[in-house]
Amino acid sequence: MREIFLSRLVFQTYNGYVLSQFKKMNRDLKNRGSIKPKHAMHLIRLLLSGIHILQEGFVPVAVGPYRDRLLAIRNGEMDWSRVESWRKQLHTEFDAAFATTKLPERPDYEKANDFLVAARRRMVR
Repeated sequence: MREIFLSRLVFQTYNGYVLSQFKKMNRDLKNRGSIKPKHAMHLIRLLLSGIHILQEGFVPVAVGPYRDRLLAIRNGEMDWSRVESWRKQLHTEFDAAFATTKLPERPDYEKANDFLVAARRRMVR
């Protein structure tokens, strides 16, 4: 039933959050001289997930071929300019995925609500 929950809103939600957090990280880097690498890794993973959702219609769990690069970010082994470069590339891919996605504009609120109400009723019994 995952298709009733997913929509193009993924782009707005993921993209907006990642952009705001990277702006904050750039300020932290400028003002404090450091960032939290683990947070940067999770933001890159959100971009990768968002692209996948728009292209394939489901939320990926495994990071597959990106694992080593993500771990390099988390471990502070990838310099900030390379992280930023990858982020910008992923934003371009995210924009392209959004432009061609087959996901609906909005989730199917009626079906999702029916499912959730039925699940709740089963739990109350």
